[in-house]
Amino acid sequence: MSKGLKSLLIVIVVLLLVAFSVIGWAIGQYNRVVAMDEKVKAQWAQVENQLKRRYDLIPNLVETVKGYAKHERELFEKIAEARTRYFQAKTVNEKIAASRQLEGMLSKLLLLREAYPELKANESFLKLQDSLEGTENRIAVERKRYNDAVRELNTYRRTVFGRFFASLAGVGEAEYFEVEEAEKEVPKVKF
Repeated sequence: MSKGLKSLLIVIVVLLLVAFSVIGWAIGQYNRVVAMDEKVKAQWAQVENQLKRRYDLIPNLVETVKGYAKHERELFEKIAEARTRYFQAKTVNEKIAASRQLEGMLSKLLLLREAYPELKANESFLKLQDSLEGTENRIAVERKRYNDAVRELNTYRRTVFGRFFASLAGVGEAEYFEVEEAEKEVPKVKF
């Protein structure tokens, strides 16, 4: 084999190795953005799972409390409306809005126990309240995990190559589950 042919063969092999390395890297980046997108979707499913648990629990809580606080009927109706609005929502944004509305109503409901001491004495109410508070904690954890997945995806999308591969995979920017300004205020308890 001639020296020129040997050199050409080495150059071709090196170019092939570089090409395969670049292709392998590109496939890895594409798969990475797809995996991040799926993680965001999976975390949102976990948020919905916990929200569903909350919405399944609420009718029991409402029925128990109704017997003790009939004059708070409007609050219970708003809770039921927010629950219905959540299940009728078609998009993540609509579900987030319905969830936020329900959270405001639930805060008021939990404040009822301060205003009406007889509610504290009811064992069923206390069990349901503990269960609801546990559910709210689970929702908070799942929201954090969802927002972490969104942050990871959105950060990657803002990188030079991330933008390209996200576009190639059809992965758009994900939306954070954020607390509205009105919900950041400390609730006022009035007796």
